[in-house]
Amino acid sequence: MKETLLMYARYTKKANETVMTLLDGLSPEARNENRKSYYKSLSGLASHEGGCALYFHGLFRSAYPATAGALKATVGLKITEGEKLSDLEWAELRKNCALADQVTIELIEALTEEELAHPIKIDWYRGKPDSVPLSFLLHQVYVHGIHHRGQISQILDEMGIEHDFSGIDVEFLPK
Repeated sequence: MKETLLMYARYTKKANETVMTLLDGLSPEARNENRKSYYKSLSGLASHEGGCALYFHGLFRSAYPATAGALKATVGLKITEGEKLSDLEWAELRKNCALADQVTIELIEALTEEELAHPIKIDWYRGKPDSVPLSFLLHQVYVHGIHHRGQISQILDEMGIEHDFSGIDVEFLPK
């Protein structure tokens, strides 16, 4: 389990870096234009996707204090959210997203297989179940990111911007 989670965490970090670099190449106006997605703009999608890791870091810290040490670097870290970000806000978003991705990797490296099975209380499914394994929630971080990177990919396709970040990179497969 741990090897697989690390594979996805490393892949997520690289995929997010690739997407952010690609979006860096756009003008702020192009990043901030309403693209008629739920989060409106590419900036909005990127900030929502980046905020996911921090949301889960907070959930882990509060529900399972054993994760606090590994997650120390993201305590108080904020993701600037919004459909229109200034250049300064964009740079801050990019920096904080990269840190959150790295800290997720460090968290997984620090946890044992037994800790990955630790139940985390949630209230998402009307109490059924009332908790899920920590590993399940880590998977949710990756699935969430894949979903939103897919939305970004679709918008870039519509804009006629060449990119290739939609497949998993085999360099991360466990040896």
